[in-house]
Amino acid sequence: MNLIVLEPADFVGPDRVRLHDRRLTHARKYLKVAVGDRLRVGLVDEPDDEPDEGQRGQGSSPAPKLGHGEVLRCDQDALELRIELGTRPPPPSQLVLAVALPRPPTLAKVLQQGTALGVKRFLLFHSRRVEKTYWQASAMAAAQIRRQLLLGLEQCVDTVVPRVELHPRFRPFVEDRLAVARARGPVFVGHPSGELVGPRGIAGSATVVVGPEGGFVDFERARFEALGDRFVSLGPRVLRVETAVVALLARLGP
Repeated sequence: MNLIVLEPADFVGPDRVRLHDRRLTHARKYLKVAVGDRLRVGLVDEPDDEPDEGQRGQGSSPAPKLGHGEVLRCDQDALELRIELGTRPPPPSQLVLAVALPRPPTLAKVLQQGTALGVKRFLLFHSRRVEKTYWQASAMAAAQIRRQLLLGLEQCVDTVVPRVELHPRFRPFVEDRLAVARARGPVFVGHPSGELVGPRGIAGSATVVVGPEGGFVDFERARFEALGDRFVSLGPRVLRVETAVVALLARLGP
């Protein structure tokens, strides 16, 4: 935990918070804090409900949400901090990440690691090789998704919560939803048969699409191709979804 992420409900005064949950446990067990210590903190910044996929923070400067908290109390019942915020969060990635819904343990890794790499919009979609039961898994509950996003923010010292969209039908997602993305920038589809390695450090907005374990079926590949999307490959090795996500984001990002 590189950052203690604060919620509005944590405040018990204009500049004071009181924590009782896993953040208290972490501070006591791992940080071993004492009264007077200063901890890095950030006030969570929820995404706006904008209809398009404009990246949060692009073209504007986010309000100061990062700072420090002075420990006023830390015992088995509560961690109390005096808060001072004065630093803005890091700039967001320009990449939108679209992933064919993976099994729940993999989804947790994708959300955490994508968030840590600055992704502010995730598009989870269905494809032929996605198990339909994944859409009803407990990991898809809003609270569980948000928990993974917060873990990612704690890792990378950020406060802006990414947006997550759910698209349970493949064709409307590819033909309609990605049409918005294509208007903003290229769509790169990770696939072993694509252009080897692909570009590095692209400028501007783009969408990165990662398929399911086993890859896209022929019909799905044909739809991406017909719509002008670019297939890219990381080489001959077959990668897990979470590995491919990190590799593609790191390569295509600035």
